[in-house]
Amino acid sequence: MLAVMMRQFESASQKYADANGIVRDSDWFMLKLQEEVGEVTQTWNRLSGRGRSKGKTQEEIRQELADETADLLGHVLLLAYQNGLDIEASVKRKWHFTLAGMDAQAPLKTPE
Repeated sequence: MLAVMMRQFESASQKYADANGIVRDSDWFMLKLQEEVGEVTQTWNRLSGRGRSKGKTQEEIRQELADETADLLGHVLLLAYQNGLDIEASVKRKWHFTLAGMDAQAPLKTPE
C-alpha cells in the first residue's frame, strides 16, 4: 500500500520538479519536509485561534489543514522513497499492526 503511494508521490513530484526547474537533491527532500511541517503548524494555529484567519471560515481552514497534511504525508513518503526505507516494516515494528488488507473505504471516525 505505502510502496504504491511512494511511487505515485515520486512520479508527481518528479513531474513538478521537471516542469519548474527544481533540482531534488538529498537535502531538498528533508528541507521540503520541514517546510510542510511549518505549513501544517501555521494552519493549525489559524484553526485553533492562535493565528489570523485571513478572512477564511473554520471550514475553509479545516480544508487547508487537510490539504497541508496531505502535502506533509507526501513529503514523508518521498523522503522514505528516496532513502529506500521500508516504512511498512517500520509501521509493523513501531506501531504493531500491518497495512495489508486495510479497508481504504472504511469511514474515518474523528473525535467530537
